[in-house]
Amino acid sequence: MRSIDLSTVDLNLLVAFLAIYEEQSVTAAAKRLFLGQPAMSAALGRLRSLFEDDLFIRVGRTMQPTRKAQAIAPAIQEILDQVEQVLATSRTFDPATAKREIAIAGSDYASLIIIPKLLAHCATAAPHLDFRLISIEKDNTEATLESGEAEIAFGVFPNGLRQTKQAPLFQEHLVGIARTNHPAISEGSIDLETFASLSHVLSTQRRDATGYGDRILAKRGLQRRVAVTTPHLLVAPSLVATSDLIAMVPSRIAALHTSQGTIQQFELPFPSEPWSLSMLWSSLATADPLNSWLRETLQSLSAEL
Repeated sequence: MRSIDLSTVDLNLLVAFLAIYEEQSVTAAAKRLFLGQPAMSAALGRLRSLFEDDLFIRVGRTMQPTRKAQAIAPAIQEILDQVEQVLATSRTFDPATAKREIAIAGSDYASLIIIPKLLAHCATAAPHLDFRLISIEKDNTEATLESGEAEIAFGVFPNGLRQTKQAPLFQEHLVGIARTNHPAISEGSIDLETFASLSHVLSTQRRDATGYGDRILAKRGLQRRVAVTTPHLLVAPSLVATSDLIAMVPSRIAALHTSQGTIQQFELPFPSEPWSLSMLWSSLATADPLNSWLRETLQSLSAEL
């Protein structure tokens, strides 16, 4: 069998083949494809050379397909249908009918705040999408996105990453939390010395007991006791609710738990700089319809926060 170099095969030749096959006329096929008669005749010549067969023979006023043309016509039709489907899929994304798994990387906090809204939205707008939430390792975030392991990553990325794009979703800031009726909290406030004297829960991914509050207190010549550290931010409110420990958490976490009546929120006795929680995606996925739809949806839902 003769070896075919696909790099030399013009896809338009297959389009020309089907046009002649269906029209049974070189002239009619040329008009259908908005080509001149010489160009269509040249295409037929190249087809005959490619397939080593006449393919179409004039019988009366029509061009009738040879047996080989009849044999390959269904396969050529299928090839062009597949190409058309691939091109259409790459340009559009219909959330109402799409059946896909979408992986999103992020912390428990980001997932707790954003994902419920996303699921509520998709229940009607994209009912067949399934979501896979995966933990985020900041050192591997870029690789996770570039490999397609995750479409989007949530987090705080002050410096960004080289091969990624970034967009802010919403701003956040720290507040204090303590159990309801904590004796040291008066009308939702606490002074700096009392704050430093109490035992604290610190949520940190590092295996030490130093956080943002310690740096603030050190500047004022004060030191606190960190009685408990945990890598799980969502554990802190439960520890606080059943003890005299206090903690600093993002305001939205505090709001979720204060509404349940087990803890109270208080203003920190020092300024707390706000920060932006952002979404990150690979530069390779910027033009991808699914990724674009997901980003637009997340930004729209986050605006409601």
